[in-house]
Amino acid sequence: MDDEIQNFLKLWIKAISCLCCCYFVSSRIPKGFLRLLSLLPIFFIFLLLPLTLTPHSLLHIAGPTIFFLAWLCPFKLLLFSFDEGPLSPLPPNILHFILIASLPIKIDPQGLKKNPEKQRFKPVLFIKVLLLAAIVSAYDYRDNLHPHLILFLYCCHMYLGLELMLSLFAAPARAVFGFQIEPQFNEPYLSTSLQDFWGRRWNLMVTSILRPTVYDPIRRISTLALGLHYGPMPAVLATFIVSGMMHELMYYYLTRVPPTWEVTWFFVLHGVCTAAEVEVKKVAGRRGWRLPRVVSGPLTVAFLAVTGEWLFFPQLKRNSVDGKIIEEYSMMVDFVKSRLR
Repeated sequence: MDDEIQNFLKLWIKAISCLCCCYFVSSRIPKGFLRLLSLLPIFFIFLLLPLTLTPHSLLHIAGPTIFFLAWLCPFKLLLFSFDEGPLSPLPPNILHFILIASLPIKIDPQGLKKNPEKQRFKPVLFIKVLLLAAIVSAYDYRDNLHPHLILFLYCCHMYLGLELMLSLFAAPARAVFGFQIEPQFNEPYLSTSLQDFWGRRWNLMVTSILRPTVYDPIRRISTLALGLHYGPMPAVLATFIVSGMMHELMYYYLTRVPPTWEVTWFFVLHGVCTAAEVEVKKVAGRRGWRLPRVVSGPLTVAFLAVTGEWLFFPQLKRNSVDGKIIEEYSMMVDFVKSRLR
């Protein structure tokens, strides 16, 4: 693990050096094509940096690093090229710029207008930590569990793991900035539709990045050709396709196995279904029809779980990523115990 941490630190030193260049050089170039041109070498470097992590790297280190450097950071810098997104206006100092560019955080505008109160202990977060620990413990009996129960555990594990991980990275940023950071999740298990899940509850940082970089430009173009009614549909589908392609890239970085495109088809399917759902809701709304939450909620969660088992998880399980993640929990516990002795 010591070698892994050293490699991890070297990678982030290179990434931070690139962001310093963006802050001191690219920010001095007028917004638009020239600034975008100056950032192209940085985009290329960020795509190469995850390749310095070996296929045997710890997934709990490699996964977040790949997500931050290969996905979030380039998209934020793309918006920065045109003076948009979380990096515009230019943060007051380089530390703020690096944190906002590289971490999954977005400043809450309301937090700028008031003095932040001391963060209170949140029992819900503690309960989620206990639930994640219970799920990891349940994997010891995986051979005796029903496949549907294992799928349920995987879904819960993915959500709890992501939320706790993103909260962990937001904590130091909150301390440095001194004001509130917008939440990354909004209780996705309470979703009442696919539009609600993907647009307002799941991984809100990614949603806020894909909307201005993919959805809005394509919607403007498609609206000219298809009109206001059908214009958003190609934009929705394109956004899901880009998300699927970025997941494929992340899977490749983690496994170094050529993509099988299952995860892309997962997002294409959800893009088509979300666009269709929006149209159905428009028609149903005009006629006063609406599914009760007690019906639409379970249907949404069930659809996500079934399609996830069909298209999202197979590539991870085929390459033993799930088993490796489970093994790393015990490795990290042993590592911490060895340092406390």
